[in-house]
Amino acid sequence: MKNIANFLFEAGMLKRTPRTGYQFLGSGAESVAEHIFRTVYIGYALGRMADDVDVDRIVKMCMFHDLPEARTGDQNYVNKKYVSVDVGKAVNDMASPLPFGSEIKELIEEFEAESTKEAKIAKDADQLDFILSLKERKDIGNAYAEEWLEFSLKRLRTKSAKELAAVILKTDSSLWWFSDKGDWWIRGGK
Repeated sequence: MKNIANFLFEAGMLKRTPRTGYQFLGSGAESVAEHIFRTVYIGYALGRMADDVDVDRIVKMCMFHDLPEARTGDQNYVNKKYVSVDVGKAVNDMASPLPFGSEIKELIEEFEAESTKEAKIAKDADQLDFILSLKERKDIGNAYAEEWLEFSLKRLRTKSAKELAAVILKTDSSLWWFSDKGDWWIRGGK
């Protein structure tokens, strides 16, 4: 039980581990845990749109894909030009004391290798979360977000992710809650 308790404390570190790319974008901030949260939902949605895939496996890959960052921190593209991170060691050290550690290790390795349809979908979910974040930044005026979006879109692998990204780019990020601009906003729903 102590190893499981330690694992849960370690997973909690992701709430306090910042995603570092936003410092270059100039706006926005999120923790690795916040990124994982939406990535899981995206992975579920993409999995439900796909034929002949294990949706639960996709969701688990999305949930665990950045878990090693509790030990390594988030390395943005500039960091990766100069710093080598031993993700395998981080995964082994984290997973080895856990009774379910081999499953976590296998899921992370599959995600990294992109060797299955599920892994490709999970990778797309990871990118789509960033695309959604960039679109949100663009909608509030970040001039760099548009250029970053062009590169992020090129990382998508599956047809459904590309189609979803096209819709995301055409959708105002606030309209899910602010589309009815009538009397409701004056009377507060009364």
